[in-house]
Amino acid sequence: MVLVFPCAFTVWIEKYLAQSKETIFAFWAHFFAVLPGLPGVFLRRAFYRLVLDKCSLSCYIGFGSVFTHRQVIVEDNVSIGLYAVIGSANIGKNCEIASRVSIVSGKTQHLKDKDGQWTPFDQSRIKQVIISPNVWIGEGAIVMADIGEGSLIGAGAVVTREIPSNMVAAGNPAKVLRALS
Repeated sequence: MVLVFPCAFTVWIEKYLAQSKETIFAFWAHFFAVLPGLPGVFLRRAFYRLVLDKCSLSCYIGFGSVFTHRQVIVEDNVSIGLYAVIGSANIGKNCEIASRVSIVSGKTQHLKDKDGQWTPFDQSRIKQVIISPNVWIGEGAIVMADIGEGSLIGAGAVVTREIPSNMVAAGNPAKVLRALS
């Protein structure tokens, strides 16, 4: 915590001076993402503990994984694999998130304006995606909607609609395949 405190302090100043800006946060998030080995694991966890809405000290955040927004909650015993990209999310206890998973901040960050042009990113359209406790998300999945407790999301799935609790979902777009027993 002592080593990352100066970095976190700059993020706090940014948040205080410009609530909607996350430039300094993004810089440090990318910096800590590529620190290798066990020291990297500890430094990522400590940094995120200080700057996210909440980050448990009993989580694992793999090499190359980055949070793109500060509005994130990471509960106890969460494991995030390598090269994951996580936007605004609430990740419940005991979740397993495989490598290369993307959890984007909802589905409506870019819209077409009255002239038919795509609008730039708008922080006011961020939706915090809720990943309920005990969820397993497979390799390379893209998650844009909430996932109910105890569900399993298949590798490569694209979750565009809410997934109920205790279900197996897979595909693009993800469809519920069956209930878990």
